[in-house]
Order: sequence, then structure tokens, then C-alpha cells
Amino acid sequence: GAATGISKRMSLAARLIREELGDTALDRLGRHQSDTARGWACFIIGAANMPLRDRLAAIRPDADDRHFGVREWSWMAVRPHLTADLESAIAILADWPLTHQSAFGVLLRSDPSARRMVHAIAALKAQPQPGLAILEPLRADPSSYVQDSVSNWLNDAAKDRPDWVRALCARWSAERLTPATARICKRALRSINPAAKH
Repeated sequence: GAATGISKRMSLAARLIREELGDTALDRLGRHQSDTARGWACFIIGAANMPLRDRLAAIRPDADDRHFGVREWSWMAVRPHLTADLESAIAILADWPLTHQSAFGVLLRSDPSARRMVHAIAALKAQPQPGLAILEPLRADPSSYVQDSVSNWLNDAAKDRPDWVRALCARWSAERLTPATARICKRALRSINPAAKH
């Protein structure tokens, strides 16, 4: 698809820039005014030889970038490393401060296309429970953006695991029903409860 095509072009450009600029490339691009240049920085981080924890620490500023394209590229650039060791990735992301957890559009507070890509990971589609490490702290978040992302992720999960999502929403509602939690659950269940659309 289009996303794959641009991802390959961004990755190639990043490699050529890295060959030209060497070790200074990442620093120069990461602070660049151009969204595209910051996107190249994401792919340099994605291609670098580093442990997963260091890679995620390096990509974190890009995951919080003001531009949605850079946030999405940050996810695309490190996605293969996340899927290769999903359990470790979730554990690392769950430890991020909440201000940055959004950042990773990765598992939850993501832009819609990133969320779909995450949910397409077979391991999470069949067993969404590991995502709870990141979902639980967000279940009463006051931000409508976060509420939408959490509920959209759960709505996606409900297509394969409706009973799991129903049970989760029932537990959240019973434990501490805030307006935010009520909104998240209503939207999360909208595909299984067609009356609950908004």
C-alpha cells in the first residue's frame, strides 16, 4: 500500500543520509524544522544496531512530535523490532511516564493507522491481554484524544474478542466509573452494541 511505499522511500533516504553525514546525521535531523527530515531521523533510529530499550528511548521524542507524520514514522521505523519482541516492548512502554505513553501511538494512544497496524500483530489480535499494561492507566484519562484512542483500540479488539472487551469494560465500570471510563466503554462496545455509537 501507500504507507509501505513511503516507508521504503523514507528508509532508503535515511540510509543514504546516514552514509553521507555519519554519526552527526541523527542529531542534525532530529532537531530539524522539516517534518520530513525528522522522519528520516526516525528511520535512522530504526536501522541502528541497538538494544530495544535504547531504541525506544531514542525514538520517544519523535513519538511525541507535533506533526502526526513524524509520530507515524516513529512507529513504522521501530515496528519490526517491537513485533520481534512484543513482550519486552510492552513492558518497556508500560513503564514510560504517562506524558510519553501517548507518544507511542504504538499500542494505544495512537494515530488510527498505527493502531490498526498494531492490532494486526497476530499475537495481540489473538491475545489482547498484554496491552492492558498500557491500557489500564489510561482508563479514566480526561483527554478526549486518549479516550478515543483507547476506545478505538478496544473496539478493534472486540471484532476478534468481544467477550474479553465486554468483561474488561464491566470490570472497569464496577471498579471506578468516571465519565471518562463510561465514554471509553460505550465507544469500545459500539460494534457489539450498535445502539452505542457516540
